[in-house]
Amino acid sequence: MLLVARGYLMVFGLLALYVQAVPCSPQAGSSSVPLDISAFFNNKAFGTRPGEAAFDPSYQSYPAPTFDSHHFKSPDTGLQYNLPGYNGPDRPDNLICDSQVIAVKPGKYFSASFLVAGDVESATVSGNVTFAFTDNSTSQYELRSLNWFSFLTINRGAIIFPSRYTSNGTNYNTTHIFERTASLPWDKELASITLPRTTNTTTGRMHVFAVSLWQGHNVSVQDLRPTQKWTGSGAQVIEVTLNNAGTECVAGPGLRVSISGHGFETTEVGHVKRLCPGDQKVVKVGLEGHSSAATKALVVLDDGLHSGTFIFHGVEIGLSEWSSDLTTLAKHESPEWYNNAKFGIFIHWGPYSVTGWGNSSPYESYAEWFWWYSTHHPQADRSDFYDYRLRTFGEDWAYDDTFQNFTAANFDAREWVDLIADAGARYFVITTKHHDGFALFNAAGTTNRSAIHYGPKRDLLRELFNAAETYHPDLKRGTYFSLPEWFNPDFGPYGFDQFPTNSTTSWPGILANNPYTGVKEPYTGRVPIKDFITDLMVPQMEVLAYDYSTDIMWCDCGAANGTAEFAARWWNTAREEDRQVTINSRCGIPEAADFDTPEYQTFSVAQHRKWESNQGMDPYSYGYNRATPPDAYMNVSTIIYSLVDMVSKNGNFLLDIGPRADGTIVQSEMDHLREAGKWIKTHEEAIFDTTYWFIQSEILGGPDVRFTQTNDAFYILFLEEPVVGSGGFVSIKAPVPILDGDLITFLGDGSATPLPWVFDTQEGISTLRIKTSEELLSNGSYCWVFKIEYR
Repeated sequence: MLLVARGYLMVFGLLALYVQAVPCSPQAGSSSVPLDISAFFNNKAFGTRPGEAAFDPSYQSYPAPTFDSHHFKSPDTGLQYNLPGYNGPDRPDNLICDSQVIAVKPGKYFSASFLVAGDVESATVSGNVTFAFTDNSTSQYELRSLNWFSFLTINRGAIIFPSRYTSNGTNYNTTHIFERTASLPWDKELASITLPRTTNTTTGRMHVFAVSLWQGHNVSVQDLRPTQKWTGSGAQVIEVTLNNAGTECVAGPGLRVSISGHGFETTEVGHVKRLCPGDQKVVKVGLEGHSSAATKALVVLDDGLHSGTFIFHGVEIGLSEWSSDLTTLAKHESPEWYNNAKFGIFIHWGPYSVTGWGNSSPYESYAEWFWWYSTHHPQADRSDFYDYRLRTFGEDWAYDDTFQNFTAANFDAREWVDLIADAGARYFVITTKHHDGFALFNAAGTTNRSAIHYGPKRDLLRELFNAAETYHPDLKRGTYFSLPEWFNPDFGPYGFDQFPTNSTTSWPGILANNPYTGVKEPYTGRVPIKDFITDLMVPQMEVLAYDYSTDIMWCDCGAANGTAEFAARWWNTAREEDRQVTINSRCGIPEAADFDTPEYQTFSVAQHRKWESNQGMDPYSYGYNRATPPDAYMNVSTIIYSLVDMVSKNGNFLLDIGPRADGTIVQSEMDHLREAGKWIKTHEEAIFDTTYWFIQSEILGGPDVRFTQTNDAFYILFLEEPVVGSGGFVSIKAPVPILDGDLITFLGDGSATPLPWVFDTQEGISTLRIKTSEELLSNGSYCWVFKIEYR
């Protein structure tokens, strides 16, 4: 049954209702319901000068917003917020979560969204929000915030500020406020919202700046968002966010989505086949043409019999030229191929593979940091780098002595790309230059500190990329690139300390001192340059972009940089070549960050913004670590569990291997990757080219289940073997989008035999029961997947 606005014009946003705790008015043109939470404010975040506000315990603060904060519209979701902004020198403007209860006028709301930030650098703060409903039931949502500022790894927020005030000055690293959205049960009336308690100043406090509910009727459009991506035919991709706030599912032929306006028209109609109550989907529409200025756009939903129209104002249509202007750069985002690729292989390989030491758990540290750790005794030497270096290499040894033993003698590029393909990965990223400044590529005269001039005297990156292009042309190729170099004297003018503590991570830009003799260590292969950024950093990035045609510029440690100008040139060139390329969150400019890159982390709920978690098959090292025993490497079960978990929450999984100095790969890593690849290829339709389920990511209280979906099917992925209960049924307590006539099959056994099923809702709890058997489930392993095929 179609649930669209039938036979009348529905203007987006005239459906917002009054909220009890909130005397503010929702904005015309939006169905957002911004809550007024000012009665709960207990902290001051915004200031106009150093020391005026104390967002964190150190009297640091955000600069006062320069935009109309009271009518803030999220660039990511289109939701409207009443963001307080600067309220004068004495009035608070946000709350620290301390179990506050926010009462709302009872009503059916589709979602609840929060603008939040944590106040401790490099700390993630989280806690459960409790939603209470008029029927006395409750639900919970993990509200998680990243730190409000980060130096080297930038987490891009919905709101970006250019600086922060310290207690006595201004720091020009960016600060951020993040947006988080929770789905709400479509059939319940919300009564109140209880915030978590996060008041510990050491681990971090959660701050809430604004809360907004969304309310609509039937199927309606939450947002229209022009992107700078394009389809295979060259049409601009426009994303239309659809919400089903009604009582029945969109099914059958589904909905066609088109957009029209002055100067542009739809050439590729969007389509959604299934959208059930409480669910949200983002539909992609292809447009040709452009608007000369911000204009009006009409979104039409049509099932062939009826249609509904939604009006958006202030829309800019057209693919634009990139420039170094930050507002322009902020329009770039991860391309569809990257969003759909899901699984990549990370490779850390360089002279640090010669030393190959990071100790073992629980004292393990990154082996690729051997040079830094061994010269910074005792501040950061929990892993015995200092003593290991002395007893293994002697006091007169220097790091650059590794070059002659970094031989790559057994490196076979085809074997590497075959392994990546066998693992089921769709892309790879290799360390073209780590913090030691040693390049695996031809750096075009910017340095001789490379594998071209020392060690193997080969262009290792060219060999690997050529092998991928020849034998596995569908594999996308990425280049890890460290922007700074620890001990390159030319980096000196940009040197820094990462943390102002005794265990400070310093990037001094001066020659390393031998930790035993005090003699300066050489920086072999350095050539004369005038400026590190303009004469070395940016030219090397351009070599990777243009000479090696990287698909992913995977930066690290983006302090001082020339990323804005580089990105604009690269993106313009790539568009001319019809290549859609991407940049991660570590190139030093948050506006140019296409996706976030947490290390050894995941989330408990789906994230609207694209993210990629990277971690090693080694327990806690990316580079080769000879102290790691074979049975300590990530096993097949963990690989598949991590991949499924991340994909179900809008993440990619970048899994690292650390080859030895001769180019061989640890046997355990190869065996586990190939075994995981067998499962991935058998179940690839539930992984690749899928998206997350808006309603929920996991089942509270178990079983351990995840969900993915396409336009044609819905997948239920058990991360533990399903329990066959009474009558031979496996049960899933979740409002899955299934209707009479749909087919359920078990993936992995090759039979595609339809399985009987029953779906019902009792006392507000929806349960799907699938008729199966222990014999059928025995055909599965690692993760058991059921497919619902829409009919």
